[in-house]
Amino acid sequence: MREVLVKIGLKQEDDKERVIMKALLDSRAIGLVMSLEFARKNKFKKKKLERPIYVRNMDSTLVHKGPIEYMVELKLFYKEHKERTEIDVIEGQK
Repeated sequence: MREVLVKIGLKQEDDKERVIMKALLDSRAIGLVMSLEFARKNKFKKKKLERPIYVRNMDSTLVHKGPIEYMVELKLFYKEHKERTEIDVIEGQK
């Protein structure tokens, strides 16, 4: 499958400026994720999930260091489209 990158904007409710970035578009994805490093760099406020999410590969091995425990609430902008969304925050690969 070929990668498709699109330019999007992300913004938290109380921020004045958007973060503009390229995002990987994958129509088979079941969720949105960003790295902990990216969240910290852009000073996004994390919220603790009620229950951690364990992410596994096809062979049942864990994908990331420990479960996903935080998410960020953001406004996402793409061309004329705007929506509020929740993006899970993942730590680096093992």
